[in-house]
Amino acid sequence: MPSGALEEHVGRVLGGRYRIVHPIGSGASAQVYLADDTTLRRRVAVKILHRALADDEAFLRRFRHEAQAAAALNHPNIVSVYDWGEDGYPYIVSEYLAGGSLRGMLDAGHRLTPSQALVVGLAAARALEHAHRKGFVHRDVKPDTLIFDEEGLLRLADLGLARALAEAAWTEPEGTMLGTVRYASPEQAKGLPLDGRSDVYALALVLHEAVTGEVPFLTDSTLGTLMARVDAPFPEDERLGALGAAVRAAGNPDPAARLDATGLVTKLMACASKLPRPEALPLVGSLAPGTVPDDRPDLRTELAAGPDRLVLPGSEVLPGAALPGTTVSAEDLEALADEDAPEVDAFLSGAADDADAPGEPKRRRRRGRRILVALLGLVLLAGAGVGAWFAWDALADTSVAVPAVLGEDEAAATLALQDAGLEVEVLQGRLDDSIPGEVILVEPAAGEKVDEGSVVQITVSLGNELRPVPTDLAGLSLPEAQRRIEQAELVVGAVVPQANEEIPVDFVVGVTTTDAELPRDAAVDLVVSSGPAPRVVPTGLEGQPLQTALDTLTGLRLVPTPLEEFSADVPSGAVIRLEPAPGTELPADTPVTVVVSKGPEPKPFPSIIGLSVDQAESRLAAIGVSISTVTGPPNGQVTGSSILAGELVLPGTTVALTTR
Repeated sequence: MPSGALEEHVGRVLGGRYRIVHPIGSGASAQVYLADDTTLRRRVAVKILHRALADDEAFLRRFRHEAQAAAALNHPNIVSVYDWGEDGYPYIVSEYLAGGSLRGMLDAGHRLTPSQALVVGLAAARALEHAHRKGFVHRDVKPDTLIFDEEGLLRLADLGLARALAEAAWTEPEGTMLGTVRYASPEQAKGLPLDGRSDVYALALVLHEAVTGEVPFLTDSTLGTLMARVDAPFPEDERLGALGAAVRAAGNPDPAARLDATGLVTKLMACASKLPRPEALPLVGSLAPGTVPDDRPDLRTELAAGPDRLVLPGSEVLPGAALPGTTVSAEDLEALADEDAPEVDAFLSGAADDADAPGEPKRRRRRGRRILVALLGLVLLAGAGVGAWFAWDALADTSVAVPAVLGEDEAAATLALQDAGLEVEVLQGRLDDSIPGEVILVEPAAGEKVDEGSVVQITVSLGNELRPVPTDLAGLSLPEAQRRIEQAELVVGAVVPQANEEIPVDFVVGVTTTDAELPRDAAVDLVVSSGPAPRVVPTGLEGQPLQTALDTLTGLRLVPTPLEEFSADVPSGAVIRLEPAPGTELPADTPVTVVVSKGPEPKPFPSIIGLSVDQAESRLAAIGVSISTVTGPPNGQVTGSSILAGELVLPGTTVALTTR
């Protein structure tokens, strides 16, 4: 990262308390700074996370959760987390370790001997053992997270942060993914759930690299690196010496056969007798010497005397001590002894002999020694006072620290709290991105001191927080209804078709749930119109007047279409039949033909002139016409009729005949 970007925070005061002094380094997701804690007057490390994470609510919830739990961890090989917060950027405050990281050593060209790697691995494994026992999986063990203090004592950093970053919506810059994959386990390549043995595998890779300078299975691509580790035995390397067997056992590709952190501690301790005593670690330091001058007037005190107080310039006050402890530097001794510095050095080394020093120089040497003896006596007295105060406090203190149970299920959390001598009150609540049944809040918080038998409230998650179900979806198109549901942070579930007389096909009728609220991301089933229900052609309309049929079919949302037809059997104007036939199912608004009678069909009057009356009567009967009168001989020949031949007549018509 450009130095300008790192310098942007220098001089800021985060949370009204942490003054940023100097950048230490940066990574893909955070920048690390040396800072002054102006409240407790100490130097601390502040990790400021990327600005984009400040807008990710899901990340911030997980960040607070993980930071609170990590702060409750107490182990000499785990970085102490002092504080966390958000001040434009999310940040974490931890102890400042001046010895630098294992990554710094390796980047500086140093390679560890197997004995040195054993010391590093044993401390890291003990840290993991403690974290795993408390329910933490680190997920990002690498040389960057193994940090040393000035004496070379290792601390494991970033516990909890990797999980929070993994669940954030933030995307790291291109090319940074390989930094994590470089130490990924085979189960990560397979997408399997991770437990503490994944951290052990990563530590095996780190130890191998620390000694040989090479990371096993590393390729040019992310996918290639991951796949190279699947089912692949950890390589043997003679450069590891007696440490090799423990590293290979920790790097077993099968998690079920791999050592856990406790097993690795045991295995590493067994190697110690086979290796020579290690040399001091080649610490590279977090900052170059002289990079940050000690210009903290607010953190220094001047020489002051009193019945119970003596603090030297440059000394630091131990918080909580009855008498302050003092740190006497070489500069302090020079200021006190002045030109007698050689004699002071000789005194401290046990080589001073003033028997041969005559006169004034001898008196000056004695004065210097008296000052030193007085100072050392006061230091020892102060230390004894502090030790006695803490010893008494430890004997008199019956309080217990609230265990870290955030993220545990209710049963495990309850058991842990009861084992610590505390009473448990269980409440229920909701929190987005939580798992139903896990503990999402602890009051008092983890790490706080409370009296034995105190009641600790744990809030157990019922799942995501509730969101109102939209109630104004009827009549909307399916895409628009889906958009409204997603705006409410819910999702569309099943789409159920249902007949509806009013709402068009494929438009929303409503939702199936009767709940006014549902948890975020819950499914909402939609009822969508399939149009009106099918209609059945009615029975009983045959022989009814046409208007009756028209009214009945229209009321059923069918479309009647009249069609006239002659019928000798059905009176004119009455329904003969319906087409399609009664009982047939039809979509709404389908036409139905109503066949209506026009009465009997007219027939042409036949020619009967020249026929006898009997012959004429027989021919007329065929068309339904009868003879009304005969003028002339009854059995004569027909010479005329009242209806002309070819004229249309209806059945039942009568005709008058003329004969001769």
